Amino acid sequence: MSESSEKMSATAQAAVPVKHPMLAMMGMLIGGFVGMLSETSLNIALPSLMAQLNVSVGTIQWLVTGYMLIIGIVLPLSSLLTKWFSTRQLIIFGLIDFMVGAIISAVAPNFIILLIGRMIQEIATGLILPLMFTVATLIFPPYKLGTAMGLIGLVIMFAPAIGPTLSGIILGILSWRWIFWLFVPFLLVGTILAIKYLPNVNKLSKPKIDVLSILLSTIGFGGLVTAVSMASNSGWGSPAVLITLIVALVILYFYISRQLHSKTPILNFHVFERPNFRIGAVLVMLDFGIILSSMYLLPMFWQNGLAIAVALTGVVMLPGGVVNAVVSAISGRIYDRFGARLLALIGFLVVIIGVVMLLFTTAHSAMWYVILAHIVIMIGAPLAMSPTQTFGLNALDAHTAGDGSTIMNTFQQIIGAISTAVATSLLGVGQRASSSPLTSQNAFTNGVHFGLFFPLVLAIIAFLLSFRINDKSETK
Repeated sequence: MSESSEKMSATAQAAVPVKHPMLAMMGMLIGGFVGMLSETSLNIALPSLMAQLNVSVGTIQWLVTGYMLIIGIVLPLSSLLTKWFSTRQLIIFGLIDFMVGAIISAVAPNFIILLIGRMIQEIATGLILPLMFTVATLIFPPYKLGTAMGLIGLVIMFAPAIGPTLSGIILGILSWRWIFWLFVPFLLVGTILAIKYLPNVNKLSKPKIDVLSILLSTIGFGGLVTAVSMASNSGWGSPAVLITLIVALVILYFYISRQLHSKTPILNFHVFERPNFRIGAVLVMLDFGIILSSMYLLPMFWQNGLAIAVALTGVVMLPGGVVNAVVSAISGRIYDRFGARLLALIGFLVVIIGVVMLLFTTAHSAMWYVILAHIVIMIGAPLAMSPTQTFGLNALDAHTAGDGSTIMNTFQQIIGAISTAVATSLLGVGQRASSSPLTSQNAFTNGVHFGLFFPLVLAIIAFLLSFRINDKSETK
């Protein structure tokens, strides 16, 4: 073998060679899918839960925001946990933990128990999500990483999109409790696959635990999610919201500063010094914000703006979910051939077109038109997601990939919580701004239009930022 061939062979090797890398990923992929499915599956059931549990809009919203609150606390700590516990231990614990939380939620007699079950589930999601990306970057060779990230993108993008559809079907024939019972068999299969095929890919260094950093992380990230969640109900001008937000941001400033100056940081924020990672991470956050805000508004628009029954709402959301799955599955393979820049530019431009289409809807719009607009968004968002994620993580080496993955997923969820809160706030502003006399359907449609301006702005920013992607720039 020639010297050049040997070099090519070396670079083509995975950092941690595994005999069956796809089988090794399956347990995590199932856990990640169920985690992301759980994140949006209750959106469509919130009106029913309000009535059955006899709680207000502000209270029921905690089933969504409380879920994100836990992930905002657990995700930043996942990198530290991988230094103390093996991959197998964390993933198997996460899958079992999720099953326990799902069962508690399914049998919950009241709102408090249901919320506790939801939060237990999110501990698992906070562990599994970053590990999916970390393990993939280690067990797949570079030339197959795009395809692997495409599969992960399928999990991340398809699950939130299909959640309302599955929930609508379940609510049409059964009760909301079966949403949680549905998770259990999938998680059981995932646990069995993880036990059988998942190897340990991380080395345990067991660094000294920085208790102060853990407290700053918990209060800072948790406070930020709490503040934006409160804002969706009380408004951004509420003194409680402003105080919580300011305190959280100040604490996060000290937390990040402490990590930058620590020899053994919980999160290595120095990864942002790499331009490719910085651009990729920001684009992923913007893309996720677009997905969550639009997926939060659309089911409610179908039910309250177009007066569609809850079961039918799940059906009309299905075409977009299927398209999302197809595009997510192939975007990684396309990235391996065309790179990230072209796909990001096309993806975000398509999203802009889809959101603008929704802005032209009325309370009497044809169903096919709204379905088409949803499909257009579900083509663009996943087309950009996997390539920009792979582009960002490819800028890191094996030692920093875990930190990069954790940071990307942490801020992705934080942006998701903020996006949902901003969309909710704008929805209320739009409803109140409706000129009289308008029907409740027209007023709600006007509110949705206000809410949609947020994902539109995110898509425009992401489109412009995509021009800075340089596929030929040196990585690692």
